Amino acid sequence: MTLRIGNASGFYGDRFDAMREMLTGGELDVLTGDYLAELTMLILGRDRLKDPGGGYARTFLRQLEECLGLAHERGVRIVANAGGLNPAGLAETTRELAARLGIPVRVAHVEGDDLTARRPGSLAAHAYLGGFGIAACLREGADVVVTGRVTDAALVTGPAAAHFGWAPTDYDRLAGAVVAGHVLECGTQATGGNYAFFTEHDVRRLHRPGFPLAELHEDGSAVITKHPGTGGLVDVGTVTAQLLYETSGARYAGPDVTARLDTIRLTQDGPDRVRIDGVRGEPPPPTLKVGLNRLGGFRNEVAFVLTGLDIEAKAELVREQMTDAMAKSRPADVRWDLVRTDRPDAPTEETASALLRLVVRDPDQGVVGRVLSGAAVELALASYPGFHMVAPPGKGAPYGVFEDVYVPHGAVDHVAVLPDGRRDPVPPAHETLVLEDLPQLPLPGPPPPGPTRRAPLGLVAGARSGDKGGNANVGVWVRTDDVWGWLAHELTVDRFQQLIPESRRLKVTRHTLPNLRALNFVVEGILGEGVAAQHRFDPQAKALGEWLRSRHLDIPEALL
Repeated sequence: MTLRIGNASGFYGDRFDAMREMLTGGELDVLTGDYLAELTMLILGRDRLKDPGGGYARTFLRQLEECLGLAHERGVRIVANAGGLNPAGLAETTRELAARLGIPVRVAHVEGDDLTARRPGSLAAHAYLGGFGIAACLREGADVVVTGRVTDAALVTGPAAAHFGWAPTDYDRLAGAVVAGHVLECGTQATGGNYAFFTEHDVRRLHRPGFPLAELHEDGSAVITKHPGTGGLVDVGTVTAQLLYETSGARYAGPDVTARLDTIRLTQDGPDRVRIDGVRGEPPPPTLKVGLNRLGGFRNEVAFVLTGLDIEAKAELVREQMTDAMAKSRPADVRWDLVRTDRPDAPTEETASALLRLVVRDPDQGVVGRVLSGAAVELALASYPGFHMVAPPGKGAPYGVFEDVYVPHGAVDHVAVLPDGRRDPVPPAHETLVLEDLPQLPLPGPPPPGPTRRAPLGLVAGARSGDKGGNANVGVWVRTDDVWGWLAHELTVDRFQQLIPESRRLKVTRHTLPNLRALNFVVEGILGEGVAAQHRFDPQAKALGEWLRSRHLDIPEALL
């Protein structure tokens, strides 16, 4: 008995046509959509300040308007976390839409994640719920289930638990569904999108990758695939890359179960088919994660263009001039970054230019608006030769701060609001696990000594990176045992910090996942107060892994 679960959204703003593509491309039982991220919750929080009836992903409604009838005809249930801060509001609006379209669907929602009232000063405070509220809605006949903040994997564990009748203590089965859900949650990242080794495959094949689906089985195993004829590819590499995305150690803890990532087995099961099995599960931890979003103040930036000769001297001059001009009302936080995009004897003006980026933050919008814009514009005829800016600074915009805290399971009122309006409380986990460090699995022996060549790490290793609050993770994997033997010994924390200089002053933890031939590095604090604060050039660390792959080190010639 197989349950086919597809994904049609990896974020709020993903490909609009994906819902129709997934409904028409092949057989499905359930279609999921992940619309929420840390930054999205802040955006929805600001939306709800303007409109108390909002706070949900409006794109989802427009997709339903086109596709709800199609899903009903094909018997596909829809499960999405598009409810954001207002799942009850989205559920009611979905009922109104269905009535207007004349489509007899039953709509349910899950609530209880909203803890904002208990966290003064927060714009949005939401606990990450598990999948059993979704399961309760589906068991009672819901055709559409919308939720607020649940874990991304809950969109799969809920339908799987309802379909197969799993109990909350079926940890191995639930862990298998969590792993499948984690592969699906980011949409086309599982089918070749953002894939490190894309140059080895036909570029046209990756031009428009199809969205993924999982064939789940009662024992918790799954096959990751995609609809026939769609673009992209599904292989052990694409699945490995997504498994490493936004994870850390061997334990992947969630509200339903703690999945043991070190037990995963991946097998190529045919073209565009990867089997996942062997996943072990443990009880969930005793607490639930709560994401807190608040306004941190106001932010502004300006990029000065420095062209030709004397780049360093030009940068020093404008720094001094701006510092003097802002002295009477200095912003609370001032950051300068010189980006050397210039090259000698450049054939174009653009390639002869570097960028000097100034970012300021302050609780007072006037300090980062009027003060900055006035200081920058007044230098137009009084600074370095060739003075100009990419664009004049604006008025300054609010920025957000994200942090996570933890509360006991019982502190959250997890409720499934069923299609007939009844409220079905979801009991908290009755068994929890105090997480302790796992013993380190033995590493393979290092390769025998031999000649080496200075070359980019990316010639032999893939990587994928992402954000979790102010931290970033970089997963690095290889495809053969001989390269794994070298990587496991070569890419230590010290070597990682040598290759990524801005991590040297930060805590870096290395986790090993031998089954995946992978290392996962967690860099604490590299993203400051989270993506909404835009602390660094790449505020979500999306390209941190690609930077690491571009760094050179001594690689055995036998591996190249």
